[in-house]
Amino acid sequence: MNAPHTFNLHWLPPPPPHSSTSLSASKPPSLRFQATTNSSNAAASLSSATTSNKLPNSQDQTLLTLLQQRKTEDAWLLYAQCTQLPNPTCLSRLVSQLSYLNTAQGLTRAQSIIQRLRNESQLHRLDANSLGLLAVAAAKSGHTLYATSIVKSMLKSGYLPHVKAWSSVVSRLANSGDDGPFEAIKLFNSVMKRVRRFEDIEIIKDSRPDTGAYNAVLNACANIGDVKKFHQLFDEMPEWGCEPDALTYNVMIKLCARVERKDLLVFVLERMIGKGVELCKTTLHSLVAAYVGFGDLDTAEEMVQAMRDGRKDLCKLLRDSSKYSDDEEVKNESENNRNDVFGKLLPNLIDINNEPLELPVSFEPDSRIYTTLMKGYMKAGRVADTVRMLEAMRDQKDSTSHPDHVTYTTVISAFVKAGSMDRARQVLKEMARIRVPANLITYNILLKGYCHRLQIDKAEDVIREMIEAGIEPDVVSYNTLIDGCILVDDSAGALTYFNEMRKRSIAPTKVSYTTLMKAFASSGQPKLANKVFDEMLKDPRVKVDLVAWNMLVEGYCKLGHVDNAKSIIQTMKDNGVYPNVATYGSLANGIALARKPGEALLLWNEIKERCALKKEGEESSSSSLPPPLKPDEGLLDALADICVRAAFFRKALEIIACMEEHGIHPNKTKYKRIYVEMHSRMFTSKHASRARQDRRMERKRAAEAFKFWLGLPNSYYGSDWQIDPADDDDS
Repeated sequence: MNAPHTFNLHWLPPPPPHSSTSLSASKPPSLRFQATTNSSNAAASLSSATTSNKLPNSQDQTLLTLLQQRKTEDAWLLYAQCTQLPNPTCLSRLVSQLSYLNTAQGLTRAQSIIQRLRNESQLHRLDANSLGLLAVAAAKSGHTLYATSIVKSMLKSGYLPHVKAWSSVVSRLANSGDDGPFEAIKLFNSVMKRVRRFEDIEIIKDSRPDTGAYNAVLNACANIGDVKKFHQLFDEMPEWGCEPDALTYNVMIKLCARVERKDLLVFVLERMIGKGVELCKTTLHSLVAAYVGFGDLDTAEEMVQAMRDGRKDLCKLLRDSSKYSDDEEVKNESENNRNDVFGKLLPNLIDINNEPLELPVSFEPDSRIYTTLMKGYMKAGRVADTVRMLEAMRDQKDSTSHPDHVTYTTVISAFVKAGSMDRARQVLKEMARIRVPANLITYNILLKGYCHRLQIDKAEDVIREMIEAGIEPDVVSYNTLIDGCILVDDSAGALTYFNEMRKRSIAPTKVSYTTLMKAFASSGQPKLANKVFDEMLKDPRVKVDLVAWNMLVEGYCKLGHVDNAKSIIQTMKDNGVYPNVATYGSLANGIALARKPGEALLLWNEIKERCALKKEGEESSSSSLPPPLKPDEGLLDALADICVRAAFFRKALEIIACMEEHGIHPNKTKYKRIYVEMHSRMFTSKHASRARQDRRMERKRAAEAFKFWLGLPNSYYGSDWQIDPADDDDS
């Protein structure tokens, strides 16, 4: 165990957002937003705000002139010198132009204006156009939570944001982790609720959803596998004049893959052909990726080969790959589809006996499709096939099929997974020789390979190579290094990398915090883990989840600090986070280590209550009740072990019954050994008083029942339980 050291987390401001594109146009996009507040009240409010806090007309005019001339930098410098707020027109235009720059500095400056207005209760000075552009800029830069708060603030203030603004935020939320997809659906519903309030189409013409907006929210549904919500939203599209396009059906392919309906993939393709939706290679790539995800590499290979041969009968090929055994099975499947939600999404499912459709044109596979199949080989550990695919791609006549940096990175990943770090290095050198630049992902894969093999010095060499190549390490790079330090039991090194990451203005993620907490918890320093947790709570960019709470609980339980662990669990509950099996498992292990069997009884009572919720009704939607719990073998075995050692036989039998109810086989051999070693001479004293014997009667009955379950001699067999000296010596 490492010696405790001084904990030093350097708190830095959020890193500048990374801009993926550079906009060089001279004027902001023509987004227009409609305010829906009472016009007279808004005008009065705006007028009073303007007159009460107005700059001299000459300074306002100078600022406006600079903005009209697109001299945004000069306008910002003038604004920074102002002790009073400019008028609403100048403020809105300045925020719009700063947001439209699509740079880290521009976004930071726009955010500072928002913060100043919020502090002075003057947010109403900004118009909807400026707020919408700020939301788009924040979403593009990865500040999804900030962008969401801007759109919600607009809705709360009575504005209707432009569809391109709110749909971009929905799209970002749909692809973010944690509760992002759920928040995307909530935001979509909030906008639609506001839009539906107006009958005048002219008012909502710029805010009503388009196909892109529906694709964004449908993607959120697909990411969480919510088929019913997907169907509901898909059915709403015609109401707003939105027609499903190729992307809509690509998202439907993702949904089928997420809910493990491989049999439906071909029918999505046929539906697109039947509806006349223009096909593209992205759709075929989605299909190949879906089959690879299912582990069905044979079908994926056949599909790619058919594309190489210029065949149009892909639908027939895919149908044959999931052929039903007989006509009766086909009939049953058609009937099931009629009543299924997918039967409504894909009407062509009703009669699966119809002739498969053909593609309107044939498609040649490109490097993206080949690489996707190669990833399937890599995941399956088929390194030889991965290399063979690379060589085949090199020989293709079509340049779009030649290997790119993603292809080579996949080969490197295959070698790393197989433990062949030297061969992975050779591929990296080959990339440099043929001038295919390695990217951040390539180096991160190598980094992970060395860390998992406990070669931290070589991992540090990779970091130096990255920087020399002009590639800056990201949060994933540092998370990998921190995890590597944990594997070699170096919590001090983990903290060093964490602080180095923050010095580089790289924002820690949830994984960064929990990994560092794991380092301290594993080295027996739960108080330091608690300090990391406190920093995590203060970070507005990170959402503290159950994993972080559990890491903290585990840190204390590993040392047997049950009271601290229980205090943390109570705080969890107060914050609306309910313990899961992992939480209870850590606590049970801590109780065993601390030798506090009475705490095990309290824990078992709580677990029984959570299990009873499942029996009483899973349909309950009450948010005040904790979710039902399904205990696992580790948790129940730990509790049963404690109870047997403490001679709580009745509770031990309750836990064993729970194990059997959940299909878990109790370790009878272990419990028999514990009983013989610790309790074989219980209740054998002949000198106990009558009153004491009466008090022990209930415990004795429980012990006899437990022995009966173990198969040891007991009163149920009508024999006396005793152990002879020879047996005593053995035990």
